[in-house]
Amino acid sequence: MYGNTAHNIYAQNNVGIESPAKLIEMLYEGILRFNAQAKKAIKDNDVEKRVYWMNRSTAIITELISTLDMNQGQVSEYLEGLYNYEIQLISEAGNEQSIDKLDEVSNVFRTLLEAWRETTNVA
Repeated sequence: MYGNTAHNIYAQNNVGIESPAKLIEMLYEGILRFNAQAKKAIKDNDVEKRVYWMNRSTAIITELISTLDMNQGQVSEYLEGLYNYEIQLISEAGNEQSIDKLDEVSNVFRTLLEAWRETTNVA
């Protein structure tokens, strides 16, 4: 559906990315930024912007799913399920105009970002 949209956006804007680990960090950060924009759009009752920003977050998560190495076992399976659940929450947040559900998604990705930085020493 969204293909490599997220990757292409970041690749265009950041040609000199030094590692795949840095790209994952940037994708997590992008979700947080886009969710913040979607949250603002919900508060402003701006349907067009809400849909736009939520679609961008969903595109990034879809890209993260497509890059999972399923040969890595349980971790990849867990992340695939978690990412799909977060897409579901974004969809519900849009339908219900729920800031709480959007905050839940952001909290998950904030935690993932912190863990990613700790394990990859990218920070």
